[in-house]
Amino acid sequence: MAAKFVISKDARGEFRFVLKAGNGEVIATSEGYTAKASAMGGIDAVRTAAASAEVVDES
Repeated sequence: MAAKFVISKDARGEFRFVLKAGNGEVIATSEGYTAKASAMGGIDAVRTAAASAEVVDES
């Protein structure tokens, strides 16, 4: 199963998204957005940035 973004509305009425791995584990959580379109923009930003993100090992 592929990873997926899930959008929901929280108790404050804000839209949030999580990125779930294929096994259902949440691997990223967004901030709250007042508009659903803004949450979709956040998803697009993650998709764009993740493709070229470098890995920094701080261990």
